[in-house]
Amino acid sequence: MRNSKPLPGSLVQRYHGWKATTFAENAAWYRRLASDGQRPRAMVIACCDSRVNVVSIFEAEQGEFFIHRNIANLVPPHEPDGLRHGTSAAVEYAVNSLKVSQIMVVGHSHCGGIAGCDAMCAGNAPDLDAPDSYVGRWMDLLRSGWEEVRHIEDTEARCEALEKRAVLTSLDNLMTFPFVAAAVETGDLALHGLWNDITEGVLEIYDAASDRFQPL
Repeated sequence: MRNSKPLPGSLVQRYHGWKATTFAENAAWYRRLASDGQRPRAMVIACCDSRVNVVSIFEAEQGEFFIHRNIANLVPPHEPDGLRHGTSAAVEYAVNSLKVSQIMVVGHSHCGGIAGCDAMCAGNAPDLDAPDSYVGRWMDLLRSGWEEVRHIEDTEARCEALEKRAVLTSLDNLMTFPFVAAAVETGDLALHGLWNDITEGVLEIYDAASDRFQPL
């Protein structure tokens, strides 16, 4: 049976507040977005974590970013197997239909998915290792990345390194999609790897020349 319970009253009040202020003050802009269609400048691949808000970080306007969120901001490799691939479908739509010129993969500190991956790969999370764990099988994408940072003894430092490794894994996997690689080759598309320290508000970007994340 479908859930027929009403929304919490606090959410209903917030909606009415938004409709009466933000929407009313920008009604013409919203109608233009609806009638003209979306023309986002960039695709953002970010984590589902409720503490990460890329729109706020960049003070983006509505319609500016095409946003896809998943556990630990991971992109799987190109797998044309005819199965269901939500992240891959979003990338395909962004590049082939919306013609975005930028894709930003945004990781962040204190990521629960990354912490779970660290525990799973270390053999300390049997629930994630179970074959029927959706999270565990998704985080398998990062097992090879964990092998590269497992030598770091401090847990917090290791997880931060793995958070950044997740960003690089996603960038590498993006290039396995033929249409992404072709757009990058022609200069129509640029890929960026970012990491957000949610405690300090610091945003770092991956610099390929130094093979390091550098503060913006």
